[in-house]
Amino acid sequence: MIEIVIAGLFVFAIVIALVALEIRDLLAATIALSTFSFTAALLYVVMDAVDVGFNEAVLGAGVTGAIMIMAVARTQRRSRD
Repeated sequence: MIEIVIAGLFVFAIVIALVALEIRDLLAATIALSTFSFTAALLYVVMDAVDVGFNEAVLGAGVTGAIMIMAVARTQRRSRD
């Protein structure tokens, strides 16, 4: 049963990573990357690495996401290419 949850989280993480690469709106890409980090945190917790999952959730999804959102707010929101 747990293998199905782990496989589902891996697939979801890959899909979110690909979505983040393809999005041209920088704010949406930042939100997608924060979602990826939160999914990775869930994956760590499911695999019994709770301390690593907690750090990924706080730093990866929380702090890094907030810093990137502040950076996007000070620049242009859409990518030029």
